[in-house]
Amino acid sequence: MVGLLGAEGASAAASSAGWFVEHAWLIALLPFISAALTLFFGKRTPGGGPVYGITAIGAGLVMALGVLWHFVQGGGPYEKYVEWFRIGPLHMQLGFYVDGLTGVMLIVVTFVSLMVHIYSLGYMRGDVRYTWFFVVLSLFTGAMLDVVLAGNLFQLLVGWEVMGVCSYLLIGHWYEDPANSGAAIKAFLTTRVGDVPFMFGIFALIFATGMTTSNIQLIGQTVAGGHVSLLLVTTAALLLFGGTIGKSAQFPLHVWLPDAMAGPTPVSALIHAATMVAAGIYLVARMFQVFVSADPIALHVVAIIGAITLLLAAFLALVQDDIKKVLAYSTISQLAYMVAALGVGPDGYPAAMFHLFTHAFFKALLFLGAGSVIHAVHSNDMSEMGGLRKDMKVTFWTFLIGSAALAGVPGLSGFFSKDEIILAAKDSHTYWLAVVLLLGAVLTAFYTTRMVLLTFFGEYRGNAHPHESPPVMTVPLVLLAGATCVVGLLGFAPLHAPFLDWVHFGEPVPAVFSPLVAVLSIVVVAIGIWAGYVVYRRWRTPDPITELGPAYDLLEHKYYLDDLYWNGIVRPIRDPIAAGVYWTNQHVLDGAVNGTATLAYAFSAVVAWFDRNVIDGVVNGAGSAMELFGRGLRTIQTGKVQWYAVGLFAGVILLTVFIIRP
Repeated sequence: MVGLLGAEGASAAASSAGWFVEHAWLIALLPFISAALTLFFGKRTPGGGPVYGITAIGAGLVMALGVLWHFVQGGGPYEKYVEWFRIGPLHMQLGFYVDGLTGVMLIVVTFVSLMVHIYSLGYMRGDVRYTWFFVVLSLFTGAMLDVVLAGNLFQLLVGWEVMGVCSYLLIGHWYEDPANSGAAIKAFLTTRVGDVPFMFGIFALIFATGMTTSNIQLIGQTVAGGHVSLLLVTTAALLLFGGTIGKSAQFPLHVWLPDAMAGPTPVSALIHAATMVAAGIYLVARMFQVFVSADPIALHVVAIIGAITLLLAAFLALVQDDIKKVLAYSTISQLAYMVAALGVGPDGYPAAMFHLFTHAFFKALLFLGAGSVIHAVHSNDMSEMGGLRKDMKVTFWTFLIGSAALAGVPGLSGFFSKDEIILAAKDSHTYWLAVVLLLGAVLTAFYTTRMVLLTFFGEYRGNAHPHESPPVMTVPLVLLAGATCVVGLLGFAPLHAPFLDWVHFGEPVPAVFSPLVAVLSIVVVAIGIWAGYVVYRRWRTPDPITELGPAYDLLEHKYYLDDLYWNGIVRPIRDPIAAGVYWTNQHVLDGAVNGTATLAYAFSAVVAWFDRNVIDGVVNGAGSAMELFGRGLRTIQTGKVQWYAVGLFAGVILLTVFIIRP
C-alpha cells in the first residue's frame, strides 16, 4: 500500500474507515462483472439478462450509501494503491481514493443508473439488441464509477475513454438509421477533440512532479507547494479544461450533445444526468487544486466559457420542437452553471458540486418522463402532443416536479442549488456573472414553462392513442420525483445540513442562505414562468417564437456553428484530404499491392512453365530414355539358350581382342 498517507498513515486510516469505504473499489468492479455476465449468459437467462446489471448497480448503491454515511459521521478520506509497474522514475499504480466528493458522486451515479436500468426493462422491451443494450449500459456505469474512484490520472483516463466508446455504442444503438450512426460518430469525434488537450494536461502535470507520479493527491500537493512553474501549472489547468469542454459539452464543443438525442431515451437520461457530461465537471472539481494554484486567468477562462455556454444553450432551448432537444440544451445550460461556479473559485466549488448533485435527479426524471411521453405518442415533437395530463397522470405530475426543479421553483432542489451559485458569484464580487446567471434563470423558467404547456396542456394534436406507461417505467419516475423534492434540503442552511462541507474544497465552510439572493431568484423565476404562460397558455401555429424574425433564424440554425464546422472543417477534410487519401489508397496503395500480386502471378507462371518444360522435361526425358533402353533389351530377351550362347561367345571374343591387341 502506497499513497499520500504513507505506510503508517494508510494503516491508521484503514483502521478508522468503515468497511464500505475500504471496499469502495467493489462499487466500480460490480458493473464490469455484470456486463461480462450479461454478455456471455444474458440471452440464456430468463428476461434477457438485465437482472445482472440491476443486481450489481443495486448492490453498488447500498455500498455507496455506506460510503457516504462514513463522511456524515465525520470520517476522513481513505486511499489504497498497489504497484502496477514502473517506467523509469514514474510509479504507475492502481487503486482508489475516497473522500466526501467521491461519496456524493457514487450516490448520484449508482442511483440514477439503477433507475435507468429498471426503466429500460419497459422502454427497450422487444428491441432486437435488448441484451447487448444492457451490456453496454453496465459497462458505461462502471467506467464512470472508475472515473469517480480513480486515485491517479491514468486510471481516470481509462474510465474516461471507456465512457467515450460506450457513448458511441449507445447513441448509435439503432445504427441502421443514418441519423443515429451519424450522431454517434459526431459525439465520438467531437469529444475526442477535447480529449487531446486533456491528455497533454496529464503529461504536463506528471512532468511537473519530476516524472515520478500520476497520483492526483500528490500532484495537488506538489502544485500547491509552489514548487512548480506558474506558467506550467496554468497551461496544465487550461489543457485539462479542454477535456471538460468536450465531455461536458461546453462552447464551442457543445454541438454533439443535442444530436446525441437520436439514441434511446434511457441512454439520454444516463448521459445527461450522471455519467458522461458529469465527468467533465467532476474532472475540474477533482483537479481543483491545480486550477486554484494556477494564474487567475485559468479560472477566468472557466467562468467565461461557462457564461457563454449558459446563454447560448438557453436561447437555443427556446426554439426546439423536439422535447428531448429542449432537455438537451437545458443540460448544456445547467452544466454551464456548474462550470461558471467553478470559475468563481473556492467559494463557488461547493455550489457547483451541489448543483451537479441536484441536477442529476431532476434531469434524469425529465428525460425518463420525456421517454414515457414518447413511448405513448410515438413522436418526439411537442407540436404532436398536448393534453397528455389527462391520460398520463403519473408521468404528468412527476414531469411537472422535475420541470419546477429545473425552472428553480422555491422548495425544490434546483432552487437551492442555483441560489448557491448566484450567491457565490455575488460574494466573490463577480457581478457580471451573477447577472448572466439570473438571465439564464429567466430563460430556463420560460422554456421549461413552454415545454410543459405544449406537452401536457391544451388539446391532443397527435394521431396516436396516448396511454400511461407501465409501472416498470413509472415507478422510477416516482422515486426520482421524490428525490428531487428532498435532496435540495441538504444544502438549506437553516437545517444546518453538512452537505456542502462534504464536498467542499479545502477548509469546510458552512452553507449560507441569503434572503436577498433568494428573493431575487424567486422574482426572476416568476418572470420567466409568467412570460412563458402568457405566450403559450394556448396552442397557436406557427409557434409564437418564430415571430422573432432574424433572431429566430439565427437560433434555428444554431448560430450556424454546425454549418461552420461542416463547411470549414469536415467538408474540407472530407473532400480534398479524405478523398485524396481514398484515391491514394485505391490507386497507389491498392495498386502497389495488386501490382505485386500480378507480378507474383506472372513470376509463378514462368516458374510453372520452367518446371513443366525444363525440370519435368529432364526427368521425363530420362525416364523415356530408360524406357527406350528397356524396350531394346526386351527385344534380345528371347528365352532361347542358343542365342544366349552365341552372345556369350561373341562377347568373349571381343573381350579377348580388346585385351591382347597391341
